[in-house]
Amino acid sequence: MTKQFKRLLLTGFGLSFLLLLSGCVQTKNGVPTGEGWVYNLLVAPMGEVIQYFAENKGLGYGIAIIIVTIIVRLFIILPLGLYQSWKSTYQTERRNYLSYIFEPINKRMQDPNATQEEKLMAQQELLAAQKEYGISMFGGIGCLPLLIQMPFFSALFYAARYTEGIAGSKFLWFQLDKAGDIPLIIIIAALYFFQAWLSMKTIPEEQRAQMKTTMYMTPLMMVYFAWISPAGVALYWLVGGIFSVIQQIIVMMVIKPMLKKKVEAEFIANPPKPYKPMARTTAAAARRDVTNTPSAISEPGRNRNAGKQRSRK
Repeated sequence: MTKQFKRLLLTGFGLSFLLLLSGCVQTKNGVPTGEGWVYNLLVAPMGEVIQYFAENKGLGYGIAIIIVTIIVRLFIILPLGLYQSWKSTYQTERRNYLSYIFEPINKRMQDPNATQEEKLMAQQELLAAQKEYGISMFGGIGCLPLLIQMPFFSALFYAARYTEGIAGSKFLWFQLDKAGDIPLIIIIAALYFFQAWLSMKTIPEEQRAQMKTTMYMTPLMMVYFAWISPAGVALYWLVGGIFSVIQQIIVMMVIKPMLKKKVEAEFIANPPKPYKPMARTTAAAARRDVTNTPSAISEPGRNRNAGKQRSRK
């Protein structure tokens, strides 16, 4: 599975998650019913914490939403995200180190002159080579950290939207219960575009052109959701975007260099075995090999001459 496809897979997962966000909390006409374990264990407590900072501490609901988002992001979502990035980056660095093995196979898969059968054989060979050298087919992408984060994302979403007291409250220049604040949406779009731009820096130069669509997808998606959601929810996404940028910087500046040295040291201590390409064993490949040899090309002519000589006798 190529890196481009894996990133598109994650982007699609994120889109599906946002579209199905309400599935974690039972609602009626878009409003939480107060039932369900996610609401009782996460949404209601988060709403109470928001009210505590807003009312008891007199900080207001805007600051309260920011504080609760920081707490959840800093102690739950960021560690899980960094763990996921560690696994994914480790597999990526191993693949980069062994690129001299995988790159020729990838070129065969992308060869416009190759037949569908030849591309399929190259794909099978790539999977076999990755398995032989211990490279994860999904590049370290696991579902568990993402699934753990989903209830917290959902709880923050609903707490920022439906906590009593948010309606009618103002923070900075915008109303927390009103949607479509243009300056706030512009800031969110710029923030997520910057995060996507940073993530592109980790992709090899030759693959960046193919990933531009994905880079623009996340900011546009956030613009749409910020436009249709109350500003209190957009504020939560704004703080979340800041943490996404922080996570990306940590990956680029700390995790990636560290894992690159780790992978080099591992392969120096245990050099990879020489790679033996798969033999082409299909009937079609065998026919191409035979018909492309000089002896096979000249053989039909010799057979026809031999037949003519026998008929003359």
